[in-house]
Amino acid sequence: MKQKQIFFDVYKNLSTRRLIVLSVLLLFVMGVLFYFNQISKALEEREKSYVDLYAKAMAFLIEQSGEDCDYTFIAEVIQANTTVPVILSMGGIPNRYVNIPELEDPHRSWTDEEKVRFLEEKIVEMKAQNEPIPYHVGGEQDFVYYANSSTLKTLRFFPYIILSTLFIFGGLAYISYSSSRRAEQNRVWVGLAKETAHQLGTPISGLMGWIEVLKTYPDFDHNIGDEMMKDVHRLETITARFSNIGSVPTKRSENIGDLIETTAEYLKKRISTKIQWTVTNNLTEPYYRDVNRNLIEWVVENICKNAVDAMAGVGELRIILNRLPNKKICIDISDTGKGMSLTVQRNIFNAGYSTKKRGWGLGLTLARRIIETYHDGKLYVYHSEPGKGSTFRIII
Repeated sequence: MKQKQIFFDVYKNLSTRRLIVLSVLLLFVMGVLFYFNQISKALEEREKSYVDLYAKAMAFLIEQSGEDCDYTFIAEVIQANTTVPVILSMGGIPNRYVNIPELEDPHRSWTDEEKVRFLEEKIVEMKAQNEPIPYHVGGEQDFVYYANSSTLKTLRFFPYIILSTLFIFGGLAYISYSSSRRAEQNRVWVGLAKETAHQLGTPISGLMGWIEVLKTYPDFDHNIGDEMMKDVHRLETITARFSNIGSVPTKRSENIGDLIETTAEYLKKRISTKIQWTVTNNLTEPYYRDVNRNLIEWVVENICKNAVDAMAGVGELRIILNRLPNKKICIDISDTGKGMSLTVQRNIFNAGYSTKKRGWGLGLTLARRIIETYHDGKLYVYHSEPGKGSTFRIII
């Protein structure tokens, strides 16, 4: 199926620019993650060096314990570690530790057994994070276990916090921009509808006057005059529809079942005789809603004509009315036409989008506006499959 885009939409057709913007954003995200990853690795190596120095200092302190020497520098090295959690084992048993917040909590007391059990569990966690640093005392090898500092942990999450913040503000900006764009488009369609109704008013009045003049001629066929007047009234109905779109439409209580059946009956006589119509009203009782009759008729007419075009004037068109559990009415309009791909379904209600060689691609856009904006309902493609037809669903 070949699609035709009637209008040039700068928001959708500038695919190259959109691709460039997305590429720049992707590079920015990758750059931020790479930059902070490099900083994290550098800090991780630095902490490893600190722990290695700590292990050597502790080994020296243990080996030289009791000897007469200056331990000032060694003590400063050991005390310099104020951020990296460290556990030193001796003979495979946890012996000394620093920067373990749980064990430094003044509000909790630990027994020796609880402390050893906790340190052993902590060692398992630390081994999963980092390779332990070996140290030797008296020819025996033992290990210093360590975990990443809170600074390093925070740094690893920091880029995601930054990116999340940027995406949130970017998303809010996009939503605001999209809302503004939709409001602008709505103003364009409303203005177009008002202007169309205004422009049609004058020639319609003129045609009605000329028909009345023609009827005064004795040899004028009044049957022709009546048919011409029907067409003029039809133009008046179309004008009223555009006028209603351009302003808040007047609504009154209507029997939805009768309205749809009457509209379908009207269309049967004016659409291809090769179309087999089926109207099934499953409403067990009259269902009244405040609607604008002209606009609802227009919606049904628009969808039915699109269905006839999709069937190339030959096929079956079905209209089924059902009551929904939420006390709303569901109107399904189905055809046996060529159906739509997922791409077409996603774009079919966009202004200016059309799959036909003729038309402006505005009918379904206005139909959805009529149902959703003016009647608080829904209009969407309920089901469609290429080669097997489509079903549009109206809920009001």
